[in-house]
Amino acid sequence: MKILQQAKTIVRYEYQDQVYYGLVEEDEIIELCSNFIALANNELNDNGVRVKYNEVKILAPVTPSKIVNFGWTYAEHATETGGKANLAEPFLFLKPPSSIIPDQGEIILPSTHLTNQVELEGEVALVIGKRGKNIKEEEALDYVFGCTIFNDVTARDLTKSDPQFTRGKGFDTFGPLGPHIVTGIDPSNLSIKTTLNGKVVQAGNTKQMSHSIPNLISWISQVMTLEPGDVLATGSPSGSCPMKSGDTVIVEVEKIGKLTNYVK
Repeated sequence: MKILQQAKTIVRYEYQDQVYYGLVEEDEIIELCSNFIALANNELNDNGVRVKYNEVKILAPVTPSKIVNFGWTYAEHATETGGKANLAEPFLFLKPPSSIIPDQGEIILPSTHLTNQVELEGEVALVIGKRGKNIKEEEALDYVFGCTIFNDVTARDLTKSDPQFTRGKGFDTFGPLGPHIVTGIDPSNLSIKTTLNGKVVQAGNTKQMSHSIPNLISWISQVMTLEPGDVLATGSPSGSCPMKSGDTVIVEVEKIGKLTNYVK
């Protein structure tokens, strides 16, 4: 996969009612292919078609079979949310693909009879590039196509009251993802900053995680087979806080970019 060997910005977009993957170069997108499997296998078009970035609709970068979330990977976040810091094994939950929205999409707050405390959690997410089961830790990063940004929107009152996290994490629009995938970068040392209406509420770095990223990949692959396009959200630094209608939340990750969403 030649495209994995260097830092490239890949975007999934809609143009003239067709969906493509493309390579971002300044204000243009070079068409690459029409599906993620072809992209991951480096089966790329060679037609030279270019479009202006501002003339297309930017979509979520992948349509995963599953969104795997690792919780409490940052000690201070575990403490602030009533969890346990520095667990011997990762803490795991899943989000449904129906939770995904793209950059610039709207986070729709559920009715107040369902939840009264919806919070943000900015994270680095990994996009899996090839099928893997029982992956060795030393080979784990070979299965990563690239990195993107995730906002693990959470109904905190429900995750505290329910015996497991599915309801509090699984509402529609609770999985902002994007705006693109960046290949060829090391996910183990990336700074994360989340702002709410322009105020910094989260600041951290993936090097602060209690489990290494290769360890997380290897561990989860012993539980479930990872498929191309699957998303692994690596956890949130401290500073998770409530959002309300009218808010703007931006998750910024070093070397990747900014994921912006609007609360409604």
